[in-house]
Order: sequence, then structure tokens, then C-alpha cells
Amino acid sequence: MSAITRRILAAAIAVGVVAASVTGVALAANAGTTATGATNASAAATAVAKKVTLPPVNRRFDYQIGGAYKPAASVKIVDRDRTAKPVAGLYNICYINAYQTQPDDVKTWSGRNSDLILRNGTGVKVGDPEWDEYLLDTSTAVKRTRIAAIMNSWIDGCAAKGFQAIEPDNLDSWTRSSSAGKQLLTKADNVALAKLLAAHAHGKGLAIAQKNTPQLGTAGKKTVGFDFAIAEECQVYTECAAYTKVYGPNVIEIEYTDNPTSAYTTACTKQGTKISVILRDRDVVAQGKPGYVYKSC
Repeated sequence: MSAITRRILAAAIAVGVVAASVTGVALAANAGTTATGATNASAAATAVAKKVTLPPVNRRFDYQIGGAYKPAASVKIVDRDRTAKPVAGLYNICYINAYQTQPDDVKTWSGRNSDLILRNGTGVKVGDPEWDEYLLDTSTAVKRTRIAAIMNSWIDGCAAKGFQAIEPDNLDSWTRSSSAGKQLLTKADNVALAKLLAAHAHGKGLAIAQKNTPQLGTAGKKTVGFDFAIAEECQVYTECAAYTKVYGPNVIEIEYTDNPTSAYTTACTKQGTKISVILRDRDVVAQGKPGYVYKSC
């Protein structure tokens, strides 16, 4: 590198942003750009440069987050926990619990990370009433950044294993954050974290799913950057159209056996020829385990 080139590079770094282009490295000066802005711009540039692949539309899907097993030959899309391995030759989605703790993962949220668990005004942890999980505290930018750092390391692991997409669960945790009549988290808090996760996933070349949360409307795709949707029980709650209006046929629907069977059969009749629709047992246990149920239409 010549002395002139070094001086130009130093000047560019001093005033703003170093942006990567497909054909090389271009230097752009912007005195008004903050360090944070430069980081965001760099992440955005990386995300644009990485092409993501969406799940094949209306193909057979298997939801294996409760335990991995050999999928049927007709299955084309598999969703597994981040600790599992993807299936060669299939489209693989990597599940991460992005907004709540996992019952079997005490270590991640202890010690210096214990303050990332949401607590009420008296210091009591706020839990999900249906699962043995605690909500993560997305209420401040500092905590969201720390949570994102943990999640991004998991996303990196998914990418390294060969998954093609991420499913960050419990996006709607703010709806369960009430304590003593006060809601402790907001939709805006969770959307802000989702934007961090989406940018990182895209930077790794991974697609990212909107999990449930029809309250987002078009913001899930336009503001956060979600690429497709995974909707649980949307037939039961008459929400399926909220997803297909935003994502078209890029929707995966999961109905459960503890609801009336008519929800699944109606879903198959109404949208089974347009999107992936399956029926699973609530605990999504592995094939061969007591309670296992799987159907697809």
C-alpha cells in the first residue's frame, strides 16, 4: 500500500464509514456518522451482500424441536433445536428460544447474565405461565444488546452446522410480562431485539422466521426483516390470513392435538394446498416416544 493510499484510508476511517461492496472495498466519508451508526451500516451492508434461501413453499414440514429423529422421505423441511444437527439434503431451520429461558439451560442465565431475566418490582422473576421458562428482559437497549450477543453466538453455531434459517421463539413474550397489573415489556422492546437478530442472521446468510405474533402486521417483514412465518394454532385463533397477507405462501402452520381436530382438518381444506400445514403433539416429542403425533396435508 502506498503512502497516498494509507493517508486516504486513514482520513476515511477518521470521518465515518468503511463500506464493503461486492466488487471491492470502497471508502466513504461521513462526518455525521456515529460509531454505532457505522457498525449498523456495516452489518446492513453485510446482510445485503449475503443471499438467503427461503424454505420451499407448501412442502412437507416436520417440527422436531422436542427431539430429533429421522424424517420421512417425503419431508423437505425440518425444524430442530440449535443443539441438534441439520439433515443433509433438506431445508433446515434452527430453533432458538430468543425471548425466554430454556428449562434445561440454567447456566446461560446465571452469574453475570442473571440480570437479563425479567423481574417485577419486588425482584421476583417473571415466568411464562404455560412453560417452565422465565422471560428475558428486553426493556432497555443495553440489555437487548447483551441478549443479542448471546443469541448471535447461537445463530453463528447454527450457521456453522449448516442450517439455512433461524426460528427465534417467543417473540410475543411482552404479552406475558404483566406483574401486579403492570406490563413490564412492550412490543417495541421485542421488535428492537428482533431487528438485531435479523441483521445478524442475514449477515450469516440465514433466513429468519417470524414466530407467531400476528400483532406485528407488516412490520415483521418491513421493519424487522423477517423472511417467512411459522404460525402455531393460527387456525384455532383465526389468524392465518394475518401471516399470508404479509408473507404470501411463505408460511408454515402448526396445529396441535390438544385443540379440536377440526382446526387441523379445516386448515388443510382452507390453505393446505398453498402453505405447509402439519399436526403435532403439544410437546413435539421425538418419534417413538409416548404421545408422539405427526400428520401433514
